[in-house]
Amino acid sequence: MSTETTPMPSAVPVELQRDWRYLMGAGALIAFLGIFAIVAPFFTGITISILLGATLIVGGLAHVANAFSVRGWAGSLWQVVLAIVYALAGISLMANPVVGLATLTILLIAYFIFSGFTEIALGLQMRSDPRWVWPIVSGLISLLLAGLLWVGWPSSALWSVGLLFGASLLSTGMSLMLVANSGRTAAAAGEGERPRTSGV
Repeated sequence: MSTETTPMPSAVPVELQRDWRYLMGAGALIAFLGIFAIVAPFFTGITISILLGATLIVGGLAHVANAFSVRGWAGSLWQVVLAIVYALAGISLMANPVVGLATLTILLIAYFIFSGFTEIALGLQMRSDPRWVWPIVSGLISLLLAGLLWVGWPSSALWSVGLLFGASLLSTGMSLMLVANSGRTAAAAGEGERPRTSGV
C-alpha cells in the first residue's frame, strides 16, 4: 500500500513564482537608476528637464501633424495653437533647463503622490503574501517625500528633483526585489516538495 502527500498550496501567486526573475531584474535596474540619481542629483534634474522639453516639442509636432491631416476640421486651428504652446514650452525648457526645475518640482510632487497611493493599493491587494507590507512602506515613503518637497519648494529645487526622484526609484526597486524574492522562495519550496510514497 502506498500513500501520497499533497503539499499545502502557497499563498504566493503562481505567476509570481514562475516569473520572479523578471520582477527581480526590473527591481534591480530601478534601484540602480535610483542610486545614480542620488549620487548626481543636479545632473538628474537637468536631464529630466531636458527630456520633458523634448517630449513637449514632440507633442507639438504631433498636434501639427494632426491639424494638417484632418483638413477642414473646426478644431484644426486650436491644434496649431496647442502645437505652438507645446513647442515654446519645450524649447524654453531645453534652452534653460535650470529654470524648468521649479516647475518640475511641482510635477515631481504629483508623481510621488500618485506613486505612493498606487504602491499602497498594491500592498493591500497582496495581503496574502508575507511581504505585503513592503509596497505599503514604499508608498508611505513616496508620500513623505512629496510632503518634504512641497515644504522646501522652490529653494531646494536645484537638488531635490534629482535626489528625491532617485530616492523614490531606489525605494520602488527594493520593494520590487523583495516581492520577487518571495516568489523565488515559494518556487524553491515548491520544487523541494516531492510526493512521498511508503510501503506497508
